Amino acid sequence: MIRIFTAFLFAIPVLCAAVDVPQWHRFEATFESPASYQNPMRDVELHVEFTSPSGKKTTVPGFWDGAATWKVRFSPDETGQWRYLTTSSPAGAGLHNRRGEFICTPYQGDNPLYVNGPVGISENRHHFVHANGTPFFWLGETAWNGALLARPGDWNSFLRERREKGFTVMQFVLMQWRSAAGNADGRVGFTGQEDIIVDPVFWQRMDDYVDAVNEHGMVASPVMFWSNPSKTSSYLNPGVFLPAKDLIQLGKYIIARYGAHQVMWTLSGDAVYEGEVTEKWKRVGRTLFGAGAPGQRRPVTMHPTHWCAGQFRDEPWLDFNSYQSGHRGEDERLRFLAGGPVGEEWKIEPVHPQLNMEPNYEDHIDQSPGATSLLTDYHVRRAAYWSLLVTPPAGVSYGANGIWPWLPTPAEAMTHPGTGAGLPWYEAMHLPGSIQMKYMKELMTGLEWWNLRPAPGDVVDQPGDADPALYITVAGATDGSVSLAYIPVGDVFRLRAGSGGKYRWFDPRRGKWSEPASFQRGTTAFTPPDDRDWVLWRSFDN
Repeated sequence: MIRIFTAFLFAIPVLCAAVDVPQWHRFEATFESPASYQNPMRDVELHVEFTSPSGKKTTVPGFWDGAATWKVRFSPDETGQWRYLTTSSPAGAGLHNRRGEFICTPYQGDNPLYVNGPVGISENRHHFVHANGTPFFWLGETAWNGALLARPGDWNSFLRERREKGFTVMQFVLMQWRSAAGNADGRVGFTGQEDIIVDPVFWQRMDDYVDAVNEHGMVASPVMFWSNPSKTSSYLNPGVFLPAKDLIQLGKYIIARYGAHQVMWTLSGDAVYEGEVTEKWKRVGRTLFGAGAPGQRRPVTMHPTHWCAGQFRDEPWLDFNSYQSGHRGEDERLRFLAGGPVGEEWKIEPVHPQLNMEPNYEDHIDQSPGATSLLTDYHVRRAAYWSLLVTPPAGVSYGANGIWPWLPTPAEAMTHPGTGAGLPWYEAMHLPGSIQMKYMKELMTGLEWWNLRPAPGDVVDQPGDADPALYITVAGATDGSVSLAYIPVGDVFRLRAGSGGKYRWFDPRRGKWSEPASFQRGTTAFTPPDDRDWVLWRSFDN
């Protein structure tokens, strides 16, 4: 269980006794104020300046936690003695000039988030790395409703099972949205408009669920505001319902509450970022995450319904570009994924990691015009491997009907007609696609995946030009040592090579390898073991 290392300070300007906090964990200080306010989130601002052992200063916001209680959370990045000092506006809130200290000690456990530190963007800006430089492979699970609707024991069981399968990121929605009108207790994160009020009890419950994600060694990737321009109640799309002023105020509260966790933010989910909508979110993003914004910096993205890299490419606060290839299988959508803008965006400055955060959901009805069949583990694999190899790989997400809406019984997700009746979450978690994501990650992490670059020129007579379902994606290491090719349908194909070497077939369904064989320099015809999808691994004699 994650330990939060806490100090309690009352309205007396004295130094609080020091506590010990392992590096990258969370220190929490609690303050009690004698004053009362009609809307504490609106009426009081609390900031805390932390001074590191080396003298570096970091200011983070505090937050109201109900009644007369205020808190601040901070994740120390240096070992040694830290000091902190509060400032509040108004100063008469009894929260001003509170002082304290704590000792940051080396972490002794095996949780990769604390062994390696928080996740950020690599120096070349093509993938993710921990604070100590260790590459981080994003394998995300989509449990949009999980933190809202799951029982605590179920949530922990699910997280444990996903961690055992190698998942490294948990994607979820923080508060009410179009598929969950509130949490399992019927509470909502905020009420009102123009003068919003938060419910601390709602957020105290959410604390436990975000804590648990980190406890299981996974980064939390919460959607702060769902923003789908659907015909459902605007109140269930806070990013649409709330004006920018309210989004900024509520966003500051969320950052204060969870910014010391190991998180990667999704500012807005499922919007169509065009025109005034784009400008609204630029304003919100600049205020919450731009230069000079208080808080500990964590990576930020947007989750669009449509490709929006160009709208936000030049925004300094946007750290990685996410997209969704969605739940359709017609030719146009396949061309978008295998041969579309994703394969070009990584070359355009300023570059960002490219991440498919919503590919085909397993057991979801294919939403192509006229289709009625379910998307299977094959469609999941195809979307995942294509996503990884058409751009410098940073990772990919998985999703399954039944899990994302957190269904307790077979049903269709709220306000999502036409998606199909999903299995209960505890059955859907065993669909074959999730274990195949484990095999995929093991394949990728078995080599220096962060050095792979798309190599479409290796393919002779690309079959995907005539039929996008046959598109072969290839990526090779920057040092020319290895190459991976994904073949969606097993048939003879030809690849170019500047030197000879060895090749092996990887079965993406079972995670098994064939025996090695040799190939020669020049053009080689390869015949997959059968007519299903396969991955070809080549090692070159350089």
